[in-house]
Amino acid sequence: MRCPFCGYEDTKVIDSRPSDEKKRRRRECTSCGKRFTTYEVVEKPLLMVYKKDGSFEPFDRQKLIKGLTTAVKKRPVGLDALSALVDDIENYYANAMVNQTTTSEIGDMALAGLKKLDLVAYVRFASVYKDFNDVDSFVSIIKELGKER
Repeated sequence: MRCPFCGYEDTKVIDSRPSDEKKRRRRECTSCGKRFTTYEVVEKPLLMVYKKDGSFEPFDRQKLIKGLTTAVKKRPVGLDALSALVDDIENYYANAMVNQTTTSEIGDMALAGLKKLDLVAYVRFASVYKDFNDVDSFVSIIKELGKER
């Protein structure tokens, strides 16, 4: 790590602690003695999502959280649980070193996560994601859930 004040290449870490999703490091230059802060972040590969219309777009975490938030509205599911679910989805692709996926795969993973969190939210999300057109679609998914229990 190069000192931002004098440009010397040798610095020592004085303090290290987690900060949000980063590692905060307090450093001191061994040449000039000045201190500065750096942040260490895990670099994730850019995940591109293939949409139903044939186009690609970068994975948008906020877009998925917004859809999940709509599904859990007035349900006992916190934003932390949704954030953890989206983290799991992102980490799955990062760990698999996959940089391309489909909206269907992401939707299926979100549904699986919602099924563990809240069944009503699961049905709500499925109704939009699977484009339910009639009451029979709702009845069939609820019957499936009843059989699984």
